[in-house]
Amino acid sequence: MRTLITIFVLTLAASLASAKRPKPQPAPQSTENPTKTFTSSAEVAALIAKAKREHKEGQSTVMEPMLELGSYDGHLEYRSAVGNASVHEKEAEIFYVIDGSGTLMTGGKLVKETRTNPTNLSGSAIEGGTSRAIAKGDFILVPENTPHWFSSIDGVLVLFSVHVPRP
Repeated sequence: MRTLITIFVLTLAASLASAKRPKPQPAPQSTENPTKTFTSSAEVAALIAKAKREHKEGQSTVMEPMLELGSYDGHLEYRSAVGNASVHEKEAEIFYVIDGSGTLMTGGKLVKETRTNPTNLSGSAIEGGTSRAIAKGDFILVPENTPHWFSSIDGVLVLFSVHVPRP
C-alpha cells in the first residue's frame, strides 16, 4: 500500500512540476488553513472506520480530510451508494482506489445539471460518456471540465481523491 501511495505522490509531483507554474508555498498552520503533508496507514484505517461510523442512511458519500497544502487537498471518500455526477471546471481530480470496486463514467453530458458553486457543476447522472470498471489499486485522472460519475458501487468504494487546481 505504501509503495502505491509513494508512486501516486511521485506521479502527482511530476505532473505538477511539468505544469510550469510557481510551486505552491506551504500555508501557515492554523485551523483556517491547515497544512498536513503526511497520513500514515494507521491514520487511513482510522479514517475509514470513522467514515463508516459517521455514515448515515441515505448518504452516498462521507469525506474525511487526509492531506492539505495551500490550494491542494486530498480526501478519503467512503462511498456506499451512487451519488451525483460532477464537473470541476478549474480542477483536475486524481483518484486512487483504496478498497472496493465499481464503475466510473467519464465524459458525456450531465443530466439535470445544476451549479453548486462558481467552479463546479452537478447532475443526477451522465448521458453518453465512457464507463470503466475500477477496483482496489487503480489510479484515475479526471481532467478539469470533464463530467465524472461513479455510476455503480459494489458494496463500499473507498477512494483517495486529490483536487489539482489548473490555470
